[in-house]
Amino acid sequence: MKNPPASDITRRHFLAQTGLGLAAASTLSRAVAQGTAANSRLRLGLVGCGGRGKWILDLFAANGSYEIVAVADYFAERTAEAVARPGATGAKQFNGLKCAEKMIAAGGLDAVAIISPPYFHPAQAQAAVAAGLHVYLAKPVAVDVPGCQSIAESGALARKKGLVFLVDFQTRANEFFLEAMKRVHGGAMGDICFGESSYHAERLKAKPASGKPEDRLHNWVFDQILSGDIIVEQNIHTLDVMSWAMKDTPPVRCTGTGGRSVRVDVGDAWDHYALAYEYPNNVGVTFSSRQFDAHGTPGGIINRMFGTKGVLLTTYGGDVLIRGGAEVFYRGGSTKSIYKDGAVANIAAFHQRVLKKDAANLTVEPSVNSNLVAIMGRTAAQEKRTVTWSELIATKKKLQADLSGLVA
Repeated sequence: MKNPPASDITRRHFLAQTGLGLAAASTLSRAVAQGTAANSRLRLGLVGCGGRGKWILDLFAANGSYEIVAVADYFAERTAEAVARPGATGAKQFNGLKCAEKMIAAGGLDAVAIISPPYFHPAQAQAAVAAGLHVYLAKPVAVDVPGCQSIAESGALARKKGLVFLVDFQTRANEFFLEAMKRVHGGAMGDICFGESSYHAERLKAKPASGKPEDRLHNWVFDQILSGDIIVEQNIHTLDVMSWAMKDTPPVRCTGTGGRSVRVDVGDAWDHYALAYEYPNNVGVTFSSRQFDAHGTPGGIINRMFGTKGVLLTTYGGDVLIRGGAEVFYRGGSTKSIYKDGAVANIAAFHQRVLKKDAANLTVEPSVNSNLVAIMGRTAAQEKRTVTWSELIATKKKLQADLSGLVA
C-alpha cells in the first residue's frame, strides 16, 4: 500500500499556499487589547438574525461576557425581532445584502458572530478581520474552493494581527468526541481499515413563497449556491467527524452520485448523496445522506470507523464509544445535548481566547479541510466523475448567485 503521489498536494500545502504562511504586520486594535479585568466584556455584533442567529444571540447574552451592541440581517423585521430580545436591547440595526459590511464600517465593535447563509461568509469574515475584529464563524465556512481559500487567508491574517478566529463545530468541543479521537489518533484502534459516514434526516420546512426576489433568501437552505447544497451546509457535520478520525488528512479521490428526486417543491438543492472517499493507504469511507421522508426508517448523524483492534462508533446527539478488547474499549457517553452544549462551550472558549490573547486559531485549518472534503463530494456527484484532491484544490470555479432585485 502506497501513499498518494506527490501530485496529490496535501491539505497543509494548500493552506500554506492560501495564506497560512503569509507574513503580515499589524498594530494591536482595541479588540486585541481587550481582556483586562476591568474591561473584559466584548462588544459583539451579530450577523444573521434568523432562527439560529437569534438562538445564538441568546447564548452569547447568557454567557455574561458579551455586550451585544449591533445586529445585522437583510430583513429589517428580523433585526427588529433581535433587538426586542433582552440580550440585545438598544443594539444598532443594519440591513440589506451588505448589512455586515455596514455594521463593521460603523465601528464600535470588538468581535462579530457570523451566522448568515454560508455564501456570504468569506466576504463578511474578510471585512471583519480587516477591521481588526475577532471572528466567531458558523460552519460551513464557504460554498466553494475560492471561498475556503479566502477563509484560510482571513484566519492567517487574524493570527498575524493577534485576533481570535473560531469556527463553531459542536463535536470538536465535546468531551466524549475529544477523548475518543485522542485515543484513535494514539493508536488505540490500530490502523483504520475502512469506515462509514451518514447523515439521514427528514426534510426541512420551507418558507412560503411570495414571488419576490427575497424568496431566495428566505429559503436559502434549499438554494445550492447560497447554502453549498445539503452536503456542505448540513452533511459537513458527519464529514467533519470522518476527517477528524483520519487526522484531517485529505482524501486522495472521491466518486459517487446523488440527486434531487423526492423534495422537488422548493429551491434546487439535492435531497440525497451516495459517495465513496478513498484515503491514503487504500482506506475507503462510504458516505450517504438524505433529506426527505423515509417513512419511519431510523436516521441520524452517524460515523463508524473500523480499525485492526477496535471500532469507533459516534452519533451526533447519541453515544460516542470505542468497541474492542479491554485495552481498547472506551465507554464514552451520551451527547444528547451536544447542539446547545457545543455552542455554549465554543462561545465561552471564544471569550477566553480573547482574554488570553490566544490567536493560534486552531479551528480554522480543520474546518477549511472538512469544507473542502464536502465540496469534493458535491463535485464528484454533480459532475458524475471521480475527483482527486489535487484537482479539487486547484480549481478556481466560484459559485455566483444572481441577487438582482435585492437591496444592497
